[in-house]
Amino acid sequence: MTYVKIFSKSGEIPKYETENSAGLDLRAMLDEPLTIKPMERVLIPTGIFLEIPNGFEGQVRARSGLSIKNGLTMVNGVGTVDADYRGELKVPMINLGSEDFTVESGDRIAQIVFARYESVKFEPVDSVESLEKTKRGAGGFGHTGR
Repeated sequence: MTYVKIFSKSGEIPKYETENSAGLDLRAMLDEPLTIKPMERVLIPTGIFLEIPNGFEGQVRARSGLSIKNGLTMVNGVGTVDADYRGELKVPMINLGSEDFTVESGDRIAQIVFARYESVKFEPVDSVESLEKTKRGAGGFGHTGR
């Protein structure tokens, strides 16, 4: 078990909604309701401050229900919270729907998944031919078909 230190302005700590959930729900912490117009981008505060252990990151992700039902998703797809960040966790949201969407304080707006990672060091090589050959090679987006 890995421990992440947390301070929550509301006193509420994120929790797993089901036994096998990967993500913990993040809730909006607002002084008043916030209406997001179609195609508008906003930064929604959560009132949460974290101390994530070295070697871990927090991956902030959209909630699928909000995305499919209302078009509300994250501006940057998945956001990374680094282990050395100590500011308030805020979620960059965009309304891709066709109607205004109002966020109330306490609404679940995103989720956070914690993942272990390794730092790497680059080893420069003289040419692209120096990279090990693979079956895939330079095949990119859509190279395997449907």
